[in-house]
Amino acid sequence: MAVESLRFQTIEALKNSSKGQLKYYKDWAEKGEDPLAGCNVSPSLSPQSEIILKRLSSRVSRQNLSLPSPTRDASPAQSEASLGFHAVPQSLESPASPCTPPPPSSSTGNDTSKEDDKNNAPEPNVDFSPVPASSPPPTISLLSPKATQMAGFIRMCEENQRAQAKAQLNLRQELQVRMMAAVASRESEQLKRYEELMELKQRQEHQSMMDMIEKETQESLGRQEKLKEEQQKRIKILNLRMREAEQQRLREAELERQRQADGRERLRTLNAIQEEVLQLNQLLEPATSTQTAPTTDHASYITRGNQLCSQVSEVVRATVGGDFPSMEDMSVVERALQEMRSLVRALQEEKAQAEERRKKEQMEEEERRKQAEMQAQQEAQKKSAALSKAKAKKQGLQTNADDCTMKFYKDLQDASNQCAQFIEDINNTKDMQTKKLRMELQKAATIPVSQISSTSGSKLREVFDKLDKLLSGRPLVSGGRSISVSQHPQALNYVSYKLAEKFVKQGEEEVASHHEAAFPIAVVASGIWELHPKVGELFLAHLHKKCPYSVPYYPAMKEGTLLEDYQRKLGYRVDAAGVEAQDSFLKRMSGMIRLYAAIIQLRWPHGNKQVPHPHSLNHAWRWLAQMLNMEPLAEVTATLLFDFLEVCGYALMNQYQGQFWKLLFLLKEDYFPR
Repeated sequence: MAVESLRFQTIEALKNSSKGQLKYYKDWAEKGEDPLAGCNVSPSLSPQSEIILKRLSSRVSRQNLSLPSPTRDASPAQSEASLGFHAVPQSLESPASPCTPPPPSSSTGNDTSKEDDKNNAPEPNVDFSPVPASSPPPTISLLSPKATQMAGFIRMCEENQRAQAKAQLNLRQELQVRMMAAVASRESEQLKRYEELMELKQRQEHQSMMDMIEKETQESLGRQEKLKEEQQKRIKILNLRMREAEQQRLREAELERQRQADGRERLRTLNAIQEEVLQLNQLLEPATSTQTAPTTDHASYITRGNQLCSQVSEVVRATVGGDFPSMEDMSVVERALQEMRSLVRALQEEKAQAEERRKKEQMEEEERRKQAEMQAQQEAQKKSAALSKAKAKKQGLQTNADDCTMKFYKDLQDASNQCAQFIEDINNTKDMQTKKLRMELQKAATIPVSQISSTSGSKLREVFDKLDKLLSGRPLVSGGRSISVSQHPQALNYVSYKLAEKFVKQGEEEVASHHEAAFPIAVVASGIWELHPKVGELFLAHLHKKCPYSVPYYPAMKEGTLLEDYQRKLGYRVDAAGVEAQDSFLKRMSGMIRLYAAIIQLRWPHGNKQVPHPHSLNHAWRWLAQMLNMEPLAEVTATLLFDFLEVCGYALMNQYQGQFWKLLFLLKEDYFPR
């Protein structure tokens, strides 16, 4: 394959040479062109002249024997004309005439093949068929011997020239073949030498490459040995350092675990101290049943107790970010706890002494006053009941609520009593863990509601989220501990019951003192009611129990019922000190009815607007119409109507418009005189 490729390279080089650029035409014979037309052409005989001469010579010899010879003075031209000699056209000339020079030699095999094609080209179509014997011979004149001899010499000269040309052509072809063979052999030898030279160079390069690779391998092995030694040394050093670091880490981890354990223990102790301080502080507060203002000494106890609570709360707030209280903080809160305990003991001692003195001084007088008051109230109630019945018969007003309202009231009370039975296990438990869980759940449900005030503002969303998370069963962090209603089967009922009770309590205390606080409390209560309807039902049950006028319902006094029990049904607070004063009673009723009116018209702003209000304005219209259909009670009815309309009147006017104005007109014209 190498010789063949080299041969083709040689032929390509010859093609690109100056001689290889010469053009040779193969089709000159077909086109009737003479490539040697430019050379001097000597006259020549036609190829048919030999046949003609042979025939004529035989006839002439026979005629010469019988006929006299013609005149000798005929010119050769005339003789040639009489014999029919003529100049052969160039298209019928022999390819190798005596004057035609041989074609130029080519040094390549391609040129040789072209020349052979030219030599093998077919001769012009010349009819060499013999003249038929039957045809009469042409009429020609006889040639002279000299002309005949001249024609023979010419023919012989042509034959010699043709033979010489053919011999020269053969010789030239042989030379070309030998030259091509020599060139091919020489090129083949050169190609072999070149291939041997290239193989030698490749072997030398391969050997030098192998020597270099061997040298680099030896050097790399040496470097690897050195690196291995250095690596082993470093590994030993690193192992020593890692062992030291691991020991140090273990020591630090142990110290950190100990610190975390101590910190958690201190945090638990801090939470317990805070809980105890808050409970003790509640003991310092005056009882809500007593309406007398605290004395100067009692106020000083309360002030100091609040200061101690604030001091403990500051320490607790410092640990909200995940930090543990320090030993100094623990010593501060322990001192605060001891001082709070001493305050409570001192206050209890003072209260005990004052109570003993008061009891000794007022026991007999209180007994006499109680009996007189009970008798007077019984007579007054009997008279008022008789008068109300008489007026109702006379004027057609009701003394009791309608059956539908009473059924709704009783269903709510039954649901509340059933829930209270469910949570008896938690309330009366003796298990310490359950007691602790109960305390945490109560704080988680009531403390956020206590934080709602008229100036709370942005805290409403935070309070709502805490309550919703607690009621939804999600874990809630309270007092540094994660609690959830899923930790006890009745935990959800307990939280719902306490939360509803706390909302009502906020109405009779916070709203009674600050009327503007009804709206923020109502917004949160309405949102919780919308998401957790059970809390709303328990809220209504507690509200109806503490304020039966919110039904509206005026409990009647049955025979055999004690006056104290009847007064409790009416909503009064009755304790060992006696019955609640009328002003305090009206104030509490006013706060609860204001909260109820605010809940009816407000919605949680971040709730689902497509869901209807759980206790909408139609309940306000029902309550107002029911109140106007019942016989008014002195002071109570006027107070409740005023508070209800002041809070909810604008919403009712927007909702019912003309009908509401008719209701107001009825209130003014017919109900006020009663």
